[in-house]
Amino acid sequence: MAHPLMPKAKAVWLVDNTTLTFEQVAEFCGLHELEVQAIADDEVAIGMQGLDALASGELTPEEIARCEADPMASLKIAKSDVPEARTKRKGARYTPVSKRQDRPNAIAWLIKNYPELSDAQVSKLVGTTKPTINSIRDRTHWNTQNIKPQNPVGLGLCKGDELEKLVAVARARAGTVHTPGAATAPDGVISHANTHATPPEHKKEHTVENVFGTASKGKAD
Repeated sequence: MAHPLMPKAKAVWLVDNTTLTFEQVAEFCGLHELEVQAIADDEVAIGMQGLDALASGELTPEEIARCEADPMASLKIAKSDVPEARTKRKGARYTPVSKRQDRPNAIAWLIKNYPELSDAQVSKLVGTTKPTINSIRDRTHWNTQNIKPQNPVGLGLCKGDELEKLVAVARARAGTVHTPGAATAPDGVISHANTHATPPEHKKEHTVENVFGTASKGKAD
């Protein structure tokens, strides 16, 4: 159920101007019934100016009258003529114009040092497209000769923790161990020798021959 804007202020107005039950007001405003009762007893929201739910268009006089006549009825918020805010769609990161020329260098660096990153992850980090990534990988980019791999963190195209997180996810999917600190190491590169766990050394089994063999041999001689 949709709730009104500034619900506590609307509850103050409904308590002061209607005979609705605390339960009806609480359900409409998304509050607890005891909180509405506390508002009526001046224990909560003391001095708060109530907001007219009729003036805001969230309720109609007919709707209030209907629920006042039936304590079991529930208030229904009126449909607003104001269009709903459009949610921002998730997509490639916006890159300032001054830094767009650095994106090919950053893409080349990511492809070279972290080949396990997917095109979608690279796109999310530096704000590019898959065709651009493929052209740099295949060396068919129009400016291939001038592309020099550079750390995107140093270029200011992404944050170190963002790079760390995506690399960790990519390596987890690939079944390799990610060494934290890649984004903060010199030029953001960690030695690949540290990215795999070293197998534990096999301990030599202790036997009577191993422990006393040398001494026994000396006495025999």
